Amino acid sequence: MREKFKNFFYIFVFLFFFWLALTFPLKKEEIFLGGFVSFVLALFLNKLYLNLGLPFLSFRRIYFFFIYLIVLFKEIAKANLDVAYRVIHPRMPIKPGIVIIKTNLKQNIAKLILANSITLTPGTFTLDIKEDKLLIHWIDVKSSELKEASRIVGERFEKILRKIFN
Repeated sequence: MREKFKNFFYIFVFLFFFWLALTFPLKKEEIFLGGFVSFVLALFLNKLYLNLGLPFLSFRRIYFFFIYLIVLFKEIAKANLDVAYRVIHPRMPIKPGIVIIKTNLKQNIAKLILANSITLTPGTFTLDIKEDKLLIHWIDVKSSELKEASRIVGERFEKILRKIFN
């Protein structure tokens, strides 16, 4: 019961601070409304969260989630510049292909987040997920070997996802 309350509390605090950030500058009525809406949403989201079988929230998991977002945005920016260079370059230096990468993530939601992160990064696209393998279309295949492709394409995301979901 204590873990369920902690989970509810973390969700409520996150939603409330998100509300405050969106409604700045603050008025008394907006703060009360934000608290009420955050409370009601946290009740529903906590139940949904627990029904999905996700691990209980903690400061550590929330911290690594924000680290993950920073890494994701950084990788998206780098990949955008790389793809723009390839498009603008007169010889269009691409070597497209499909590779298989292996993941050590156990939970389906973690694999889904990894697959979506790879797809959001320009130059790569997740085609399929089967058990512990992801089928990826890659604009510039540097290696088709399973371990090396897994390291290049997915490791930067997977390291942090393991800290969130394990």
